[in-house]
Amino acid sequence: MGTTVPEISIQGLIIAFLPVLVVIGIMFRWRAAPHIAVYATVRMLVQLLLIGYVLVFLFESDHFAIIIPVLVVMLLAASWIAIRPLGETRRRSYLSALLAISLASLPILVLVTVFVIDLNSWFSARYIVPLAGMIFAAAMNTVSLAAERFEAECVRGVVETEAQRIAFHASLIPTINSLFAVGLVSLPGIMTGQILSGVSPVVATKYQIVVMTMLFGASGIAAGLYLKLHAYTVMDRTEPK
Repeated sequence: MGTTVPEISIQGLIIAFLPVLVVIGIMFRWRAAPHIAVYATVRMLVQLLLIGYVLVFLFESDHFAIIIPVLVVMLLAASWIAIRPLGETRRRSYLSALLAISLASLPILVLVTVFVIDLNSWFSARYIVPLAGMIFAAAMNTVSLAAERFEAECVRGVVETEAQRIAFHASLIPTINSLFAVGLVSLPGIMTGQILSGVSPVVATKYQIVVMTMLFGASGIAAGLYLKLHAYTVMDRTEPK
């Protein structure tokens, strides 16, 4: 199989933004907070342009003294983004989100890099950073959905335990949908990237199985931990002194 990946031109990148403009146009028409989408898109563009240069530096250095601070920053950012949909409870929910995402993600990252892939060096940036990014992002998204749904159910007057159950179930819908769809409806990013770079589809499939299991595990554990930790925080604040 060939190993040459077609390069995307600047014109190609511009064309890729056409669907984004359509969605933003609909958001403007329906007054559905289009400024957030515009900000998120611009931020995505800047972040990805910068991360390319950062990754070159990380891959060349490949030292745990640099990798660990990077992982810490990723966790701090993921936790703050996770609670973005919340209102006044953001600050009090941040610690719960940080603990939930960290406790769910880091053991799975170690499990995959040490026991599944069996890297020669556990702090190899070429593997650690992309895998950590996928795991942290999956946990972040699930915690965000769980937090928003839990708050919404509590506002409706639903009993806390039932609100937790509903929030946990709802937060896992996208992840479970991806389990149903992978291979049948979609070929996920890592698998597509490996195939495009010339890796055997069988090898790419094995990696994708590992990715799907680690994402599902991180998502479910993080959501469950957040809902429990947040419940304890709420009880501590509401108990009479």
